[in-house]
Amino acid sequence: MKKIDLPERPNWREHAQEVGFTFADMHGEPYWDETSAYALSLEQIEADIEDPATELHAMCREAVAQIITSESLMDRLAIPEAHRDLVVQSWHQGDPEIYGRFDLAYDGKGPAKLLEYNADTPTSLYESAAFQWQWLEDQLAAGVLAKGCDQFNGIHEALVARFAAVFAADTDLHFTASAGNVEDYATVEAMAWAAREAGLGAHYCDLEKIAVSKDGQFLDDEDRVIGVLFKLYPWEDLFRDDYAKHIATSGCLFLEPAWKAVLSNKGLLPVLWQMFEGHPNLLPAFFEQDISDRLAGRGAAAPDVAAAFGRAEAQLVAGHVRKPILSREGASVSIFKQGEVIEAAQNNDYAEHPRIIQAYQPLPQFDGFRPVIGAWIVGDTCAGIGIREDRSRITQDLSRFKPHFITA
Repeated sequence: MKKIDLPERPNWREHAQEVGFTFADMHGEPYWDETSAYALSLEQIEADIEDPATELHAMCREAVAQIITSESLMDRLAIPEAHRDLVVQSWHQGDPEIYGRFDLAYDGKGPAKLLEYNADTPTSLYESAAFQWQWLEDQLAAGVLAKGCDQFNGIHEALVARFAAVFAADTDLHFTASAGNVEDYATVEAMAWAAREAGLGAHYCDLEKIAVSKDGQFLDDEDRVIGVLFKLYPWEDLFRDDYAKHIATSGCLFLEPAWKAVLSNKGLLPVLWQMFEGHPNLLPAFFEQDISDRLAGRGAAAPDVAAAFGRAEAQLVAGHVRKPILSREGASVSIFKQGEVIEAAQNNDYAEHPRIIQAYQPLPQFDGFRPVIGAWIVGDTCAGIGIREDRSRITQDLSRFKPHFITA
């Protein structure tokens, strides 16, 4: 895995505006950055990222089956009691999933390590599936990349196939996101584009304009009944919304389904470690309340995790990350080495949530930036990657998206 300086395409900014990629620059900084790209070998892609990500997804599904049978775990993941039956029913009736994104630490050498699973509302889909593919085609045509170079990117095609497999032709789907959020809209439109290509109807409605009919069905801004809704709105917020009481009786199928609430939660990480301790793609992880006294030298770990903690103690003392079970873009995350904070997010919006402790896996550094691999799951397999990099050890909202290619 290498980072290689490359010339930018002469008119890429004009092209970005034409196709609606209006957030290629954000907060006075470049978001899309093609002054360089990450080069990986086919072996690295297939053996170190694609296959492990597919396996991790299967492990996550096993974790769902365990979590939903445990009131203790549902408590720890802060699934509201009023909606636990909805989560369980969603799983048992096989409500379909469409996509998700694993964030992986990978340096091109050792096994990729799971940092977290964005299983409910992952963004950066458009830039991963479409804009970086156009970059590849343009740079091949210009001779910037050698003939035979490729990209691990079958995301759009996989989404089309997934929609076609789940829904009958001409099924109407609705798509929603918060009004005015261009990043979210790009993700929603990328999904709708795939649905249309699969022969389905795709209608957009701003999240704020969705209404409830007298008989409890959801309606769009043209008073059409919503039978299937892809919502770029996290379940942890939806559960606490006034509309939540109508979900179970609305007759509406939600994408992603309610059972994804237990996967888009960092409480998943200690559950995975408990179930698959020592797996090469996992990092030791525990609920903070179980091990905080032991880490601080004030007492023992909770009895049910004491043995597992003992096996991981040296690694966790050397370095660990404290994460709220609900957090986005690195908010309220802190990194410790030998008991001292070496970096903490400035955004503390999620500080009130319970936390987990995960062993610290330093990200590799390339020219002062630290990349995170976003491995996209469509259905049950890994279909492509996107790479974001940040100067910080914590990947936050000022990270840059970098294209990648597979060397010839």
